[in-house]
Amino acid sequence: MPNPSKNTASRKAASKNTQLPFDKYDFYNQAVQSPEADVKFYRQVYKDVNKSKRPRVLREDFCAGAAISCEWVKLDPSHKSIGIDLDQVPMDYGKEHYLSKLNSEQQKRIALIQQNVLSGQLPAADIVAAVNFSYFFFKKREVLKQYFQNVYKSMNKDGLFILDIFGGTQCTDAIEDRTKHKEFTYYWDQKHFDPVTNEAYFEIHFRYKNKKYEGVFSYDWRMWTIPEIRELMAEVGFKDSYVYWEGTSRKGLGNGKFDRVTKGEACLSWIAYIVGVK
Repeated sequence: MPNPSKNTASRKAASKNTQLPFDKYDFYNQAVQSPEADVKFYRQVYKDVNKSKRPRVLREDFCAGAAISCEWVKLDPSHKSIGIDLDQVPMDYGKEHYLSKLNSEQQKRIALIQQNVLSGQLPAADIVAAVNFSYFFFKKREVLKQYFQNVYKSMNKDGLFILDIFGGTQCTDAIEDRTKHKEFTYYWDQKHFDPVTNEAYFEIHFRYKNKKYEGVFSYDWRMWTIPEIRELMAEVGFKDSYVYWEGTSRKGLGNGKFDRVTKGEACLSWIAYIVGVK
């Protein structure tokens, strides 16, 4: 299954236990995110699509702690980033733990805004990234289309809209996957899937100091497919879209490297990026 460690798990998460003896956002970041690699991938894809043109402004929708936004401004002194999220709590965490580690000049090039991505005027950007499957939170096609329209209108000329997506036959099974880290164990728990609506329910658990904390983050999603996403992109005006498929390691697991493809692989689980081109 595409155990959402690195490049998975939405920021639209609901905490079920706020009084934990560990830093749940830090554990999440260690288990799920890879912001340094992510921003390099975004920049490379932009260069591949737009040749010699260089991106400057990244907007991270559903940014939560805005770790990706912070890495973007660190990547190049000309870069600016904007983080958008509806929930102020994880953004405050990001200000304290990520933005505070930037130097003063880098901090001036990043802005965090509490805003609903469905509410019209969004800040302009060269790249808009909505990752960790955050947009799966939108279950209705017309709502997701509205979000895509807002993104399209906000993007600069030659802009890219980058989404991640996962799937595979095993993703419909009720399975709990476990990954051990140095200080803790991370669990991705696939609780339920409805084939009539394609709605699914997932939870993240942690084991820390011999105690398992259940449902630290939860996700009530619709499992969108690659053709659905690309069709919506085309409907709102994107002139093209590409799929970047994750490669496979010798052990049969995802290797974290993504290449543009026209055909995928019918495997039990997979992770990919969809890139819309304005």
